[in-house]
Amino acid sequence: MYARILTLNLKPNHLDAFKDTIDKQVIPMLRKQDGFKDEITFVGPSGTEIRTISFWEKKENAESYNSSTYPEVLKVLANVLEGTPQIKNYDVVNSTFAKMPGFATV
Repeated sequence: MYARILTLNLKPNHLDAFKDTIDKQVIPMLRKQDGFKDEITFVGPSGTEIRTISFWEKKENAESYNSSTYPEVLKVLANVLEGTPQIKNYDVVNSTFAKMPGFATV
C-alpha cells in the first residue's frame, strides 16, 4: 500500500466550505481513481491547518492520480486554500488498515 500526505492551509473561516467541497466534489473524484482505498482528513485547533492522508493500492495509482486528477482537485479547492499545499509520499510498511480484506500490502 502507498500513502500521500497532503498539508495545506485554509483561509480563515473557510473550514465549513472546505468540508463541503471535500464531501461533494473531491471524494467522488477520488473514488473514480484506480487503486484508491481511503482518505482521512485532519484539522488542527486553529481550523486552518489541514492534513490529509490518502491510501492507494500501489505507488503507480497515486502517481497517476497526481498527474491526472490532483490538478482538478486544486482547482475546486482554490477558493478556500491559502498558499501551496505540500505533498509527501510514503510506502506503508505496517498498518492494521492494510490487513483488511481487499487491501494490498507492501
